[in-house]
Amino acid sequence: MAAHSKKFQKNKKSGDGPKFNKSSKKPFKAKKKEGENDAVRSEAVALQLEDDVPDFPRGGGSYLSQKERDEIRAEVDAEFEAEERDLKHTKEKKKKKRKNLEMKSREAEDDFGSLFGAGITGKLPRFANKITLKNISPGMKLWGVIAEVNEKDLVISLPGGLRGLVRATDALDNEVEAIVDILPRVFHVGQLVSCIVLQLDNDNKEKGKRKIWLSLRLSLLHKGFTLDSVQEGMVLTGYVKSIEDHGYILHFGLSSFMGFLPSNSQAVMEENEVTTGQLLQGVVRNIDKIRKVVYLSSDPDTLSKCVTKDVKGISIDLLVPGMMVNARVLSTLENGVMLSFLTYFTGTVDILHLQNSFPTTSWKDDYNQNKKVNARILFIDPSTRAVGLTLNPHLVHYKAPPLHVKIGDIYEDSKVVRVDKGLGLLLEIPSMPVSTPAYVSISDVAEEEVRKLEKKFKEGSEVRVRILGFRHLEGLATGILKASAFEGPVFIHSDVKPGMVVRAKIIAVDSFGAIVQFPGGVKALCPLRHMSEFEIAKPRKKFKIGAELLFRVLGCKSKRITVTHKKTLVKSKLGIICSYADAAEGLVTHGWITKIEKHGCFVRFYNGVQGFAPRSELGLEPGSDPSAMYHVGQVVKCRIVSSVPASRRINLSFTITPPRVSESDVLKLGSLVSGVVDRVTPDAVIVYVNAKGYSKGTISTEHLADHHGLAALMKSVLKPGYEFDRLLLLEIEGNHLILSAKYSLINSAQHLPSELSQIRLNSVVHGYICNIIQTGCFVRFLGRLTGFSPKNKTLDDYKADLPEAFYVGQSVRSNIVDVSSETSRITLSLRQSSCSSTDASFIQDYFILEEKIAKLQSVDSDESESNWAEGFNIGSVVDGKIQEVKDIGVVVSFEKYNHVLGFITHYQLAGTSVETGSTVRAVVLDVAKAENLVDLSLKQEFTNKLEDESFKSQTHKKKRKREASKELEVHQTVNAIVEVVKENYLVLSVPEYNYALGYASVSDYNTQKLKQKQFLNGQSVIATVMALPSPATSGRLLLLLKSVSETETSSSKREKRKSSYKVGSLVQAEITEIRPLELRLKFGIGFHGRVHITEVNDVNVLENPFSKYRIGQTVTARIVAKTNYSDNKKKSFQWNLSLKPSMLAGDSLTTEDHDFSIGQCVTGYVYKIDSDWVWLTISPNVRAQLFILDSSCEPSELCEFQKHFHVGKAVSGHVLSANKDKKLLRLVLHPLFAVSDKVLDGEVSKDNPNMNIKYENLAAHIREGCYVGGRVSKILPGVGGLIVQIGPSMYGRVHFTELTDPWMSDPLSGYHEWQFVKCKVLEISRSAGGTLQVDLSLHSFSYDSKESCKDVPIKCVQKFEDLHPDMLVQGYVKNVTSKGCFILLSRKLDAKILVSNLSDGYVDDPVKEFPIGKLVTGRVLSVEPLSKRVEVTLKTKKATSAPKSEIDNLSSLHVGDVISGRIKRVESYGLFITINNMDLVGLCHISELSDDHIDNIETKYRAGERVAAKILKVDTERCRISLGMKDLYVLDGDDVEETSTQELDEATRVDDFNYDTKSISLPDVSFLGIQNMEDECENEELPNLAQAQSRASVPPLQVTLDDIDQPDIGNVVGGNQEHIDIADTLDENRKRRAKKKAREEREKEIRAAEERLLEKDIPRTPEEFEKLVRSSPNSSFVWIKYMAFLLSVADVEKARSVAERALQTINFREENEKLNIWVAYLNLENEYGNPPEEAVMKVFQRALQYNDPKKVHLALLGMYERTEQHKLADELAEKMTKRFKTSCKVRLRRFKRLLEQQQDGIEAYVENSLRSGLLTHKHSKFISQAAILEFKCGIPDRGRTMFEGILRQYPKRTDLWSVYLDQEIRLGDVDVIRSLFERAISLSLPPKKMKFLFKKYLEYEKSLGDEERIESVKQKAMDYVETTLA
Repeated sequence: MAAHSKKFQKNKKSGDGPKFNKSSKKPFKAKKKEGENDAVRSEAVALQLEDDVPDFPRGGGSYLSQKERDEIRAEVDAEFEAEERDLKHTKEKKKKKRKNLEMKSREAEDDFGSLFGAGITGKLPRFANKITLKNISPGMKLWGVIAEVNEKDLVISLPGGLRGLVRATDALDNEVEAIVDILPRVFHVGQLVSCIVLQLDNDNKEKGKRKIWLSLRLSLLHKGFTLDSVQEGMVLTGYVKSIEDHGYILHFGLSSFMGFLPSNSQAVMEENEVTTGQLLQGVVRNIDKIRKVVYLSSDPDTLSKCVTKDVKGISIDLLVPGMMVNARVLSTLENGVMLSFLTYFTGTVDILHLQNSFPTTSWKDDYNQNKKVNARILFIDPSTRAVGLTLNPHLVHYKAPPLHVKIGDIYEDSKVVRVDKGLGLLLEIPSMPVSTPAYVSISDVAEEEVRKLEKKFKEGSEVRVRILGFRHLEGLATGILKASAFEGPVFIHSDVKPGMVVRAKIIAVDSFGAIVQFPGGVKALCPLRHMSEFEIAKPRKKFKIGAELLFRVLGCKSKRITVTHKKTLVKSKLGIICSYADAAEGLVTHGWITKIEKHGCFVRFYNGVQGFAPRSELGLEPGSDPSAMYHVGQVVKCRIVSSVPASRRINLSFTITPPRVSESDVLKLGSLVSGVVDRVTPDAVIVYVNAKGYSKGTISTEHLADHHGLAALMKSVLKPGYEFDRLLLLEIEGNHLILSAKYSLINSAQHLPSELSQIRLNSVVHGYICNIIQTGCFVRFLGRLTGFSPKNKTLDDYKADLPEAFYVGQSVRSNIVDVSSETSRITLSLRQSSCSSTDASFIQDYFILEEKIAKLQSVDSDESESNWAEGFNIGSVVDGKIQEVKDIGVVVSFEKYNHVLGFITHYQLAGTSVETGSTVRAVVLDVAKAENLVDLSLKQEFTNKLEDESFKSQTHKKKRKREASKELEVHQTVNAIVEVVKENYLVLSVPEYNYALGYASVSDYNTQKLKQKQFLNGQSVIATVMALPSPATSGRLLLLLKSVSETETSSSKREKRKSSYKVGSLVQAEITEIRPLELRLKFGIGFHGRVHITEVNDVNVLENPFSKYRIGQTVTARIVAKTNYSDNKKKSFQWNLSLKPSMLAGDSLTTEDHDFSIGQCVTGYVYKIDSDWVWLTISPNVRAQLFILDSSCEPSELCEFQKHFHVGKAVSGHVLSANKDKKLLRLVLHPLFAVSDKVLDGEVSKDNPNMNIKYENLAAHIREGCYVGGRVSKILPGVGGLIVQIGPSMYGRVHFTELTDPWMSDPLSGYHEWQFVKCKVLEISRSAGGTLQVDLSLHSFSYDSKESCKDVPIKCVQKFEDLHPDMLVQGYVKNVTSKGCFILLSRKLDAKILVSNLSDGYVDDPVKEFPIGKLVTGRVLSVEPLSKRVEVTLKTKKATSAPKSEIDNLSSLHVGDVISGRIKRVESYGLFITINNMDLVGLCHISELSDDHIDNIETKYRAGERVAAKILKVDTERCRISLGMKDLYVLDGDDVEETSTQELDEATRVDDFNYDTKSISLPDVSFLGIQNMEDECENEELPNLAQAQSRASVPPLQVTLDDIDQPDIGNVVGGNQEHIDIADTLDENRKRRAKKKAREEREKEIRAAEERLLEKDIPRTPEEFEKLVRSSPNSSFVWIKYMAFLLSVADVEKARSVAERALQTINFREENEKLNIWVAYLNLENEYGNPPEEAVMKVFQRALQYNDPKKVHLALLGMYERTEQHKLADELAEKMTKRFKTSCKVRLRRFKRLLEQQQDGIEAYVENSLRSGLLTHKHSKFISQAAILEFKCGIPDRGRTMFEGILRQYPKRTDLWSVYLDQEIRLGDVDVIRSLFERAISLSLPPKKMKFLFKKYLEYEKSLGDEERIESVKQKAMDYVETTLA
């Protein structure tokens, strides 16, 4: 309750104060005068008076407004007045009516339940404050006790019998780490907690069902707390944040201070276990305001007795529920007591919270005014400032009241303690060990309405009561006295048992089901599926609200009861199953189906018990679908077959009476039966089984054959009535049999296991795959005996995908690897290497089944057609006619058998030419009966053999056959030749045995779906004879290929170990595979090797060394090395072999010569080609690489670089450099040159990661005057020229004057980036900084030749000595100012032109008239040899007289002629017009332009427009022409000449165009080096240059290139990138203008855009940007400018699309350009994303996939730092440190952030980085850089410590000394600096390093200017020199 106002407000009107209730219309009369204000009066000023709120309102109270209360009173008054006027009614009726009205008024006032506390201005309140659903509001603080602890929420018992919920997220503050199931760990039932109301459910919810959502977060409860408000002796509650050695660190929800509680405290020791997040209380003992720590003590006695001190000015925000206060009784109320506490506050105590738990009617006698009591705060309402208190002795001692009764208990002798009129009874229940108070509401007293409660129940009487509920906080039980509560089976949830039948009333019906209520009040749910036997479309029609029906309880879980109204279940007399233990074998019961699968049904019973009925027990016909017979929700009668309660499994059967079969007739698994086909279903074949006791069986489609393809074919031809003579019994399901027709299983039936005991380790057993998962295959044998083959034991190639390598139902051979009797698990191996076939059963079964299919196919055909195969015996000769000749072979027809076709492949033609219609005699190789196809051969080997035999008699013929057969023996290994390659097998011939024909399968059981080895006709193979021709083999000789049967047995492993192969051994090897760069061979027993392409010949000169070898050929080779090489198929090649003749002769066993000399010519073979490199193999271990630009100097050949080379091509070249460590050579195609003295060795490649070459000259292959291939790398702006790449890391510059020959305007127009060019090397030099400089020329001639310039009209001057006055020269404008311009005469010569010499006429704007890059022709005025200055003039030789040609042109013009031309320049006084086909310009004065007056000439005319004019005057002396353009002058339009295409081109040529437009004045670009090229401003009068450069240096969208590692070439030019793209756009526009008149309508628009570009103006429309990006598609600068433009017009989505286009368009080689786009994209999303963080992360994740992750992380970190998103930056930096823990750069960025944020733990971070993060060789770099950062951003002393530590480890590293000294010099402490220098020069270092230190010392002293110190340093240096020389 709020603090009182100390000032008494006099003469205050009632309307001014807060509203309060009036129980009568009589005003409140004070008994004392105003001056005699007692304590009650003064404290009542701030209170708000209200009427009564009943203790136990029935149905809850309603909040009435003042207006509603006035209306009720007015109604009462009106009734009384009407009663007085009405004289007809009797007095009894008057009395009765008056009582009703009084009761109505009282109820209205009783229902008014608002809280008071804002101040009392009238009489004291009648009732104490109470918390109800009507007045509880968000923000209210309450005290409660935990009633339930669940995984996801807590249930809190609140004052007034309310219950609140706390979500897991609201139970703890965010500072507590999230732990699984944390609520049960830190909270327990009965725990007192303080909470705050978060929200309430909507008012429209059912009364009493509104949920109150609470929070236990201390950050909300302690919101107003500060460290200053905490006082010693105060009790504080906190979370355990961490557990330390001597105590617990507590968190109070505030960041301003923490707490510490010693662990030796008694209260803490009483706890079983203290965990993080647990709530602990303590008394404040000490406050450390410096460290902001509060020290607590948790002694139980002190805690329970600690009272909050009375502090002046205490705020209501500092009051916390549960806080103990000293209070004083102000007055007693009708249902409680009003107390005063903490001086300024008042509060009320409800009658249920008094000191006596059983208050009688005289309870007020115990609370006299001013009585002092101890109380605890129960609730605080900040909105009304109302406070509730409790005097309950248990709560005062901070303990929850005990619970001695249970809900549902019945007590016979309960004593009535108090009777509350119209409300209820207070009872004393005789519970043990102490009595418990209980309250019975008037509505629960009796069945009928009780009007006079006090007459029916007397105090002290005894009643029978049943416990209805319990209020945990008050310790008060709620009871019921109704007789119905003692009857009926269900009163509370615990009375409900699964399976019981009850009658219930329907109270609600919804789409999910119906809510029903039992007589005792317990509610249950009847799900929709259980409302009827069948599905109900409209449940509300069947279930009427209020109807009473019979239900059966299905289950009750956590007070959630479900029932069923299914008639079968409700009326069932069978036993029920409520637990798995109730499932006795043989029990018949009812259940309902919950799920239907193909293999069975899941059935649910009571209380969640579930069983499974397999398909065989469903009583279905074979092949039928279970879902067609049953439906989900159906009630079924089932029988318990078996039950395993421990594993919660129940097996069921829908057949109630199991079939009985005599023991003699019982079939065993694995037995063979016969059957007749009944019918064929989509998935299986149903057969009648010839066995007693069994009727039908099922054969699935996969079990019809071992071969995948034949199984489906067999099923397609099967018809009812077909008899299977042998079927294997796989499994028995009831009376149904599961059968298999697989020959592999039938033939091995006796060896198939059906039990675990029959398994033998390391045996190979036939089975079939029953399931495939990603981790392996399940293989089944008989019955349910199943083994598992893990993936690593399934395939020899571990990379293959199991579903693609096997199929369910496949026949396999499995090797038993392990058997576990404990787990009953069998581990198998399906690897072909250990499970390959040892006989020909696979191919034999194939031919047998093929014959059966052929017979089934021919059932309907004629007998002649079905017996056709008898005329085609294998090996016999047949006559046929050529029907058709195809590309793949010849088709043959037979006269006798029209439906049979023969086929002869090209290989079997053996070179015989045949024609259509001719007759041939051929030998039968193979007969495919199912396809009516015969394979034939015309090879002489077969025909000659038969011709020899034809001379003998038939008897001799048969005898010879038998003899031939006897020659071949089973298991004999033979060499065979492939004759015909079929889909599943090969037809082979055995030459050694008279070309006997054999058949071998290309696959095996386990490899049917795997990719098979490819065989070629004529290929030699090794095979083993497995079966001789017999009826069982269909008359065929069956072979087994060695590649299929090869298995690595233990004996072969022993042989390998005993093998004597070693390096240098000669072996006989067979070629198994020919690859472009190597031969694959095998030799010995299971040995594999390879011959590298360079190991075939002694000299690598042949283009194809493998051309003379073929697969199967046996060669002699020598082992040269042993390797561990393996390919993707996991075949290990242990040996490297050589076929070199010198190696075979034994001359040398060394195959490698690593001592390659520079310039040596070597030959290698191409093995890889990428965009810029050709990779060669010189020997098996030495590689070489050839750069694209070293392969040719012709651009046409460079463009087709990849086409000139192919894998296996022989290439010869000269060694430019060699890396012995990597065994890598760099080759060039032409010989090396002698290195010039000017060029120093020692260039190191930096850009190419593949090269690591040191101390070698990479320019040895070029010299001055030679031609090299180049690639344009960069087009420099202005007259900068080109940067051309001529090597992997070598670049040259082409001067602007060396671009074209002869010179032309805009020489850059013919070049673009990445263009290949042919370059001539002009000069090779090195700069002072050591950078290599190469000057190139794109001219086709040499300046050294005197004849080279004879055809050129104006001589090209290269040397200063060649210049002389009056000499004609050409030059390009280099720089323009208002005083004149400079021009480029050649690569090394410049000239000056004064503004007076620029033209014969007046030059108004030199910058506009002479743009940079313009080609001009002039005359040398003067040459100064000493200063080497040249001055040129552009004036004609005689300024006063015109040239002769010009005079001739003038003479050809006559006054009155009408001419056509183009406007050259627009001035305010007129137009200058260039006359077509003449180099003459005339002036049209403004007065001669038009008959009408022209206000603004510039708006009407523009430069470049075509106009017609009339010559008014020709002044030959002054060379001037006056023109007129009035309509009167040019009426005769026919006289105007049409401009031809040629004239148009001339009129719009570049010279004139550039002459009229503005351009950008760029500074001179002096070429300082490849990595260092700067722009220098020669004239300071160009302030716009600095502005342009600064604008170009920072690209838009904040792409700071500092965050990205740029290649060195990116720093070539520091000029404005914008002008590069402008030049490209000019080129494109110039070509467009050169076209015909098709686009003349757009000329003005195009020209205006071009002028804006040339005027240093950025594009203004998307179309102009599109032209820019098309001209420079790989420039990130242009793309980012485009994006920035779109963002400036608020088109964010278009900017995103441009970014996506840029990422797709930029070449993949331009990694840095693409990275710039990604960074710009990140900045865009950071600014405009929605939400930004999520959008940035999406782009960031994408960028990681295409760029270097570290660069992307660094770019994102830089963006966060620039935008000051420090939290995100810190999180990212921490993640980067973990991901790139070995990166020094990342570690330093993290270190820098720690310094900038001034965070703790810097030393620990450095120590951790050195200990576990960085590699050892990076330690010095990290420490030195970190130390520099400490000097700059942190504490210099820490930096000194780091430098001292690293110098102790590396005392001789002068670079560290130098950095250390630089940092100290920057700080400026002279003494420290000098002492450090003295330490440095006292070291014993090499002279070169000491010279560096002395020089640095001397420079420092010179900067100070102390001559004495300078001389001292010099003397020390001299001393050192003398000491060293001595």
